[in-house]
Amino acid sequence: MSPTSRGTIYLATLVVLAGTTLAQSSYQVVSLSNPGRITGTVKWSGLTPHTPTLSISKDPEVCDPDSHKVRDLERLIIGPENGVANTVVFLKDVSRGKAFNFSAERALLNQKHCRYEPHILLVPQSAVLQMKSSDPVLHTVHMDGVASYNLPFPFPNQITPRNMPTAGLVNLRCNGGHIWMNAELFVAAHPYYAVTDETGNFELTDVPPGNYQIVAWHEGWKVVRQVAAYDVLTEQRVPHLTFNDPRTWEKNVTVNQGGTSVISFLISDK
Repeated sequence: MSPTSRGTIYLATLVVLAGTTLAQSSYQVVSLSNPGRITGTVKWSGLTPHTPTLSISKDPEVCDPDSHKVRDLERLIIGPENGVANTVVFLKDVSRGKAFNFSAERALLNQKHCRYEPHILLVPQSAVLQMKSSDPVLHTVHMDGVASYNLPFPFPNQITPRNMPTAGLVNLRCNGGHIWMNAELFVAAHPYYAVTDETGNFELTDVPPGNYQIVAWHEGWKVVRQVAAYDVLTEQRVPHLTFNDPRTWEKNVTVNQGGTSVISFLISDK
């Protein structure tokens, strides 16, 4: 397969994951009469799998103030009642409806104690992602996917904005030596997206009545490859992890006028 073909397939995959198509960049905001809503949960089934940790090998005075020595990669967070946090739930093939009303916190990336906060970001297509660092050390935000940037943050508390013109998925990591830092960004072509909280709950409001496919997306937690690579900043060989592809689960849902539809997703390691 040629590089061009691979790139085309990759872009198409990102578009499907975002629950949209390139043609849907013309999403229309319309007046809604007696819309409904969708509520639900994403919960874990079965044994909790082992998830990797990495040693805090750089800037421990900033990155590890509590002396934990290692950092969880935050790829799978299961609450006390098996709710799965940081799952993105969205409707497919929506071309018209309410105005965007995503949480402002999901569109501001902070780098604090050598973590990306929040771990899952959500911004409307053609909107601006704001980024900053609260840490007095050099960080970078390296993006790949439907947006490609490599941005340094040498000074704390300086905002760096970037427009996100294309709907889809963006992977974030730090290549400033803090190898455990990772996050995911959804650039959404419509406003019917939600991120589950620590209990696994989600809600989609002001949904036009109709029949939909609803998707639960999770970034994945299995390590499929681990290699040691030379890091020019630390001048050491450090581990680099490759995770499995994101996983999705889909269901059909009907939204009635003024009604509430309840959807539950049960996900597992199988």
